[in-house]
Amino acid sequence: QVQLVESGGGFVQPGGSLRLSCAASGSIFSIGAMRWYRQAPGKQRELVAQISSGGSTAYANSVKGRFTISRDNAKNTVYLQMDSLKPEDTAVYYCNADIANQLGQDTYWGQGTQVTVSS
Repeated sequence: QVQLVESGGGFVQPGGSLRLSCAASGSIFSIGAMRWYRQAPGKQRELVAQISSGGSTAYANSVKGRFTISRDNAKNTVYLQMDSLKPEDTAVYYCNADIANQLGQDTYWGQGTQVTVSS
């Protein structure tokens, strides 16, 4: 069984920062790409950032220059550093990872963590 557990969400004023973490645990042989998505009320889930197993990154245009994705392969953990936060960044943030184990390879999701940006 594989689990992804996010942490680090919360309430912050515009211009502030938060750092999200997502740790994978359980039966894991290897982890490929890891991603952060977000879903705001009444909107579709959107891809925010992704990082390959080799460290290559990509970002949504709306967060470029403000968010930074990174990973610690020894800890099976992906991070999202969010700076210069805006009210429109308010959403539930989900991590997602491609994980291989004895059952094969599949994509797993975390339970989500709320980020609220408001004055």
